Amino acid sequence: YKWNMGWMNDTLRYFEKDPIYRKYHHDLITFSMVYAYSERFILPLSHDEVVHGKRALVDKMPGDYWQKFANYRILLGLQFTHPGKKLLFMGGEFAQMHEWRDKEELDWHLLEYPMHNKANRFVKDLIAVYNHHSCFYELDHDPEGFRWIDQTNYDQSIFSFIRFGKDKKNFSIVVMNMTPIPYHEFKLGVPEKGRYEEILNSDKDIYGGSNIYNGEPITTIEEFNHGYQQSISINISPLSICIIKFVKE
Repeated sequence: YKWNMGWMNDTLRYFEKDPIYRKYHHDLITFSMVYAYSERFILPLSHDEVVHGKRALVDKMPGDYWQKFANYRILLGLQFTHPGKKLLFMGGEFAQMHEWRDKEELDWHLLEYPMHNKANRFVKDLIAVYNHHSCFYELDHDPEGFRWIDQTNYDQSIFSFIRFGKDKKNFSIVVMNMTPIPYHEFKLGVPEKGRYEEILNSDKDIYGGSNIYNGEPITTIEEFNHGYQQSISINISPLSICIIKFVKE
């Protein structure tokens, strides 16, 4: 395995930018897939990035207190749904605010504060989703395991892609909204006709979000989009990542 320093540097550069400017740096997120299968990669958010004035992960994020945590949740969601194995340095799992200090323990007391406790719950649920749904790791080093739905939505700064397992009917859709603007009845092309369910949304209030999500099962409609004959119509919450699982034909 090799640490994917390109992914780490590009991704953190992108997230440190104010959402209003992100459409001009869209390729910082998409470029990693150009070389994703040239090595067996680990996606590192390591100790090197939270020391020597670089600031803690959540503190790197732009915006107010709420937006910092919303961006932080997208960052970790992207790490866990992007092809490659994962490395998250200690303190990252509950959004430690201070840089890592080698002679002191972590700021465990932050778990007593609601936003940090909710951030930790999101990380736990994200890991549970990753472990439970094999489409996120079975084909990590095979191009057949990943497909963009839309990587060209610069203006809205929305990214969408599919992660496939070995069984092509075992797949999940990942949608990231990198701005604080919500969208309703957003149409997204999908490869299979049938029923879909949202299995994780970083904007739920249990994670500290604004609670815009897709609670009901989603049924495809006959409408051509993104190269597919059918679409789903979803709510896209502000500064969020959601995972939608194909359930049944």
